[in-house]
Parts: sequence; C-alpha cells; structure tokens
Amino acid sequence: MSVQLSAQQWLAQNGTNGTAPGLTELLWYQRYTKVLNLTPGMAIQSKLAGTYLAKSKGRGMEFDEVRHYQSGDDVRTIDWRVTARTGKVHTKLFREEKERPVFILTDLGNSMRFGSSLLFKSVQAAHLAALIAWHVKQRGDKLGGLVFSQQQHFELKPHSRSHGVLRYFHALTEVHQTSSGNRGLSLNEALSQLRRLVRPGSLVYVLSDFNDFNDDGLRHIRAIRQHNEVTCCPISDPLDLMLPVNSHGIAAVSDGTDTGYIELGSSTLKQRYASQQQNARQLLQQHISQLGCKWLPVSAAEPVLSQLERKWYG
Repeated sequence: MSVQLSAQQWLAQNGTNGTAPGLTELLWYQRYTKVLNLTPGMAIQSKLAGTYLAKSKGRGMEFDEVRHYQSGDDVRTIDWRVTARTGKVHTKLFREEKERPVFILTDLGNSMRFGSSLLFKSVQAAHLAALIAWHVKQRGDKLGGLVFSQQQHFELKPHSRSHGVLRYFHALTEVHQTSSGNRGLSLNEALSQLRRLVRPGSLVYVLSDFNDFNDDGLRHIRAIRQHNEVTCCPISDPLDLMLPVNSHGIAAVSDGTDTGYIELGSSTLKQRYASQQQNARQLLQQHISQLGCKWLPVSAAEPVLSQLERKWYG
C-alpha cells in the first residue's frame, strides 16, 4: 500500500467513505495479515486442546523427550526401543497442545464517530479489528469479543474459521449503523462484560479512544490481565492531541451539558490544550503499562497498514 496516495485516492482505492465501515473494505485486509504478530508471549492456560505447545509436558501429540520411567507414568508411553538398548525403563514425554482464543473489544461509541483527516476513529478501529481477525483465522485460533456503542452491543463467544470472522464483521457494521437504542454500553461497562467473557490464557485487544475510561475500567483490565495477554490500542485523531496550527476565529465547545466559546487563534490556548492532552495520554499509557499490557497507539489520520509496517519493519 502506498503512503503517497492522497486521502481521497486511498479511500477510493479501498472502497470506503471513511465515515462508516463496509464489508468490502473489511474483507480487503485478508491479504495483509503478515504485519501482525500474535505469537504467545506467556504460557497458555486454556484447558482446551489447540494449536499451541504448552510449557507443561503431558499426553499431547508433539513428542518432547525421553526420560527414565517414574512411578505413576502411563505404561502406554514406555519407549521400548530405548528401554531395550539401555536396560532401564524409559518413557516418552509429549508437549501438550493448548488453545488460545483471541478476543477483540471494539469501541464504536459517540466519541469514536469523529475524524478530521482520513477516517473516523470508529472506522479505523473497525479496520484494525478486521486485520486482527484475519490473522486470528490464519493461525487457526478462535475469535470472539465485544462490539459496542452507547446504543447497541454484541457479545461474541469464540468461533473458529471464517464464521468467527464474518460474524464479527457483521457486528461491526450493524453497531455502526445503529443510531438509536438503549442496548448500548460505556467503555467501562464493556470491559466489565469482557472480563466475564474472556477465558484464561486468551489474547485480548482493546480498541478505543479511551475517552470515558476511568478507575473502574482500569480495575477490569487489571483483572483480565492476570490470566491473559492484553494489548491496548488507543485510536486517536490529530485534533485529539493538538489544535490546528493555523486555526483562528471563535469556536463553540461543549461538555455535553454546558456550551462555551474559545478563541482558536490563541497560542496560549493551543499550548495548554496540547500539554493537557499529552499529559493525559502519557498518564493512561503509564497506568496500562504498569499492568503489564502492551501499548499500540493508532492514528485515524493514516492507513493502519502503514503504521503497523513501520512498527514491525521500520
């Protein structure tokens, strides 16, 4: 993918308008799974059989070593060739295979429906979720998770192959299209629900701008991280981090209740805003990192593939 394309050219090339995710653009990411690495970074704790070799030795399918027979070993695993050669009873040990489901929590809430450059943050989150989902399928893992907004949410238990991927894509497009309803969640509520859904030994991705994240949400991530790998992907827009350099005039701002006005040409205001946003982002990263979670920031102003290619291959 060329990073030299204009925003309009890139949107046209990939069949997206940048304001709502469609199935065609989500399917497009199937060919680009190599920009991610989902290799386990911790011991697999799942009790279900799967495609990953566990650190523990047991009666799996992958041969590991031969050792002297010990009381309690299964006689069916005795290695008769080694026993005959050495004159001492030896038994075979196998590496157990474990399953590692992958859960993606995708925030498509109100604060995510914004973008000043290329894509809405919600659309970028859907693109990143699609890339992760295809990689999960390629590795043979099961995919589940939560897709939510303030109006609607879908809880998806892990499923394998294309069924799990396409079901997740349906949830992404359905939630993004829903503009009214009372079946939605906040980020902190979604994390609480994910905590009940996730199985020990899973890989968890949290895709959000963390706009309404608080101590409750941090508590839920801490609990999830105790038995799982967690990667937090803060999705941001350039205007989340700083006001435009050449901005001027009067702008109305609101906190959802009260409305005020600011002078966009004020350099003092721009510096204070940038400093405030940077400090908030650094504090969030510090809290997340202290829990042992990975931190993968993604901007909505640039194609996600370009950003990940720089990270892994730059």
